[in-house]
Amino acid sequence: MKTLKKGVVLDAKSVGLKALEVLKEVADFDFYEITSPNQIVERSIEAEIMVLNKVVITEEVLSQLPKLKLICITATGTDNVDIKSAKDLGIEVKNVSAYSTESVAQHTLACALSLLGRINDYDRYCKSGEYSQSDIFTHISGMKMGLVKGGQWGVIGLGNIGKRVAKLAQAFGAKVVYYSPKDKKEEYERLSLEELLKTSGIISIHAPLNESTRDLIALKELQSLKEGAILINVGRGGIVNEKDLALTLETKDLYYASDVFVKEPFEKDHAFLNPKIQNKLLLTPHIAWAYSDSLKTLVEKTKENIQDFLASQK
Repeated sequence: MKTLKKGVVLDAKSVGLKALEVLKEVADFDFYEITSPNQIVERSIEAEIMVLNKVVITEEVLSQLPKLKLICITATGTDNVDIKSAKDLGIEVKNVSAYSTESVAQHTLACALSLLGRINDYDRYCKSGEYSQSDIFTHISGMKMGLVKGGQWGVIGLGNIGKRVAKLAQAFGAKVVYYSPKDKKEEYERLSLEELLKTSGIISIHAPLNESTRDLIALKELQSLKEGAILINVGRGGIVNEKDLALTLETKDLYYASDVFVKEPFEKDHAFLNPKIQNKLLLTPHIAWAYSDSLKTLVEKTKENIQDFLASQK
């Protein structure tokens, strides 16, 4: 009987233990729902294959795992793993791309439509009982709603998801522009970041987090946004400076939706919990990737990554 390679799943809870059990078909996995930094080495010391989602793997950790040959990230982003150190140690790192394109794109559109229509405000108005006390059938005072059609939608990061969002925005009648550090041949107009921020009514972020995108949008950039603009971050926490954003929302007519944060979950005293800015925020707990069959696809592609690695070892 063939002996399976030893593997470890460090944060099964973030994807779901039941969904990940299919990995048992390709390796002998130990599953842990949550793993703290001081538990990583102990739990992974015998593993040749490591599967994780958001656990942070540093050079120090990698240097203590001589048997490790493969790290599979159940996500597209790889900023939680020291890729260079892994390469230096001969450890292959595989992520999963394009599994959630439709999911994140739809979430982005949902955020834009919700903020444009002030859906949260109107929902609260009805549920609070205020509508029951109204002397007219409607309530439009003080809340200006907007349309996607006729406006400019700026896309930051024109990868698979950014391109899909651009198509959806076009279908709603928006003019699409984009910002990318590299000048690519695209069907949309490429603007500088400064120009995109100044001229777009809706801006959605689909970029990875790296040294060039960290704090890409901070106080100066936020102040340059149009009055009434909507900013949506489904890229990575840290691309938008959260403290600067919260401060700007207190004084500027600006609306922000985010599915990602610098620290997840964010702190109990996070700046976004300021009561003064709640009607300008739409926050979701990093779930934009999880619509419909995206989770199943993510696990299947992770399994394929392991199978491809094992095949290459023969």
